[in-house]
Amino acid sequence: MTERTTVRLPEELLTRAKRKAAAEGRTLTSLIEDGLRLVMAETRKPAQAKRLPRISKASGGLMPGLDLADLTALQEQDDLDYVDRLRRLK
Repeated sequence: MTERTTVRLPEELLTRAKRKAAAEGRTLTSLIEDGLRLVMAETRKPAQAKRLPRISKASGGLMPGLDLADLTALQEQDDLDYVDRLRRLK
């Protein structure tokens, strides 16, 4: 049985979630549902240290396309990396 509810989210998070759902060709509802299922299935792990941006082995600098001044882009990349790691666990 599917139920309807209201959820209050920060505007930036909602915007990013809508973009991600559209990019993956799915609904916002399915994205939120999958996210909740992942969180509910997780067992609590010790807090991990904050990950630093990826470093290029070739030149020692940042990976091409990463701009440290663009926090939204950094968060988006971190989200994509997280989803990629979750997919590899399945």
